[in-house]
Amino acid sequence: MAGYRRLLLVVDLSDDSLAIGRKAQALAVALQAQIELLHVVEFVPVEPLGETLMPAVQVEEDLMRAAERRLRALASELGLGDAPCRIESGNVKAEIVRVAREQRSDLIILGSRERHGLSILVNFTEDTVLHAAPCDVLAMRKS
Repeated sequence: MAGYRRLLLVVDLSDDSLAIGRKAQALAVALQAQIELLHVVEFVPVEPLGETLMPAVQVEEDLMRAAERRLRALASELGLGDAPCRIESGNVKAEIVRVAREQRSDLIILGSRERHGLSILVNFTEDTVLHAAPCDVLAMRKS
């Protein structure tokens, strides 16, 4: 694992983000690696009958600002206050892969959720990222 120097920690800002962030931070320390935090806002405006909702732009901007505040608070709580924090907007899976490529990340770290029943058949973010990523991917459970 000596080759991992640039870690991209992807968080969804759920309650699990802190536990996953703590594990990722410990890994970064052990590897003496840089860590960057990423959250992707995937906003899909509802357009009834094809009419454009003008406030959608404002709603997306508000979501982005709120996400940035939450991400910076998470970074601070993890002791990563100096780490770069990125908020992107768009398709979650595509943005993770794009940012990892752009930043030349060595390892993408993201949360993984246990699946049951029909959810096993659904294409989850970690699966798509694993197959499209330009680097290794580590999916962590919160516990």
